[in-house]
Amino acid sequence: FQAEDGIRDKLVTGVQTCALPIYAQEHLPSRARSIEPARAGIARMTLRELVDRCCAQLEAAGVAFGQGTTHALDEAAWLVLWRLGWPLDSDLDDTSLTVSLEQQAQVTALLEERIRTRKPLAYLTGEAWLQGVAFEVDERVIIPRSLIAEVLADGYLDDYVPDPTARVMDLCTGNGSLAVLAAMAWPQASVHGLDLSAAALEVAQRNVNRHDLSTRITLALSDGFAAAHGRYDLILCNPPYVNQRSMEALPHEFRAEPALALAGGDDGMDFIRPCLHQAAQWLTPEGALVLEIGHEIEHFERAFPHLTPWWLDTSAGNTQVALLRAADLAGLS
Repeated sequence: FQAEDGIRDKLVTGVQTCALPIYAQEHLPSRARSIEPARAGIARMTLRELVDRCCAQLEAAGVAFGQGTTHALDEAAWLVLWRLGWPLDSDLDDTSLTVSLEQQAQVTALLEERIRTRKPLAYLTGEAWLQGVAFEVDERVIIPRSLIAEVLADGYLDDYVPDPTARVMDLCTGNGSLAVLAAMAWPQASVHGLDLSAAALEVAQRNVNRHDLSTRITLALSDGFAAAHGRYDLILCNPPYVNQRSMEALPHEFRAEPALALAGGDDGMDFIRPCLHQAAQWLTPEGALVLEIGHEIEHFERAFPHLTPWWLDTSAGNTQVALLRAADLAGLS
């Protein structure tokens, strides 16, 4: 479920697993380069010129990134290509790709909306990408960017999903992206997605249907493990873990996302504490929990001083996604 090989050859992977094609940082325009104002129309403009212009304006506006892109050039490329309806792997330096005055105006309208509202671009387009797979998103769900997606793609967890009867849980499924990626990664497994938000589950069901996985993924409204049944070989969990101080400092774009999916209380551990104390009873004896904690390593270690997780390598480092075996969690039950 990676992006097509031909696409991947042209792209540089960003530090976020989100997404869409990531364009190389070295192609960013010089700060000193003259950029046309957004409203200054040129009868025919190359794709590169239009993307550079949008990039400069996003930088000047000080918008926040991290919800599908990691810097202004990627955001500009996504915005322009989506608005034009062109493939996201289009070659920005292909001079035969030109944009009419009318098309420029359409792009400018979307750019101005992004800057004025500070809404994440994924909410304006209604779509986000994770590991090369497209997902529907709106304000009912956070924009998919879980580092667990990298771990799935790298095959780190394959040994925990060994046979045709394997069961996988996606706890805090949100828009269902990890559940979908798990079903794609392990065609033999059944996947159970749980979430406290009925609104989020509506979006998740649309993504399950979009990828024709309704016979293999079931979704349920659940406060924690309340709707769980039986035992699972693997539990994936990207919970709300942002501590209160960090919540208060979030940029406007992140405050546009549902706080229910982000806020983890004073130390970020409000959901994680009961999750870890209850997880063992829902795992098979050889099963494991894969837990994302973001930048909350200090709070996690203070809350669970006797746990020794296996920290998995990701593009954001090796202290953000933990693997805990059933045996590791048994003492917390």
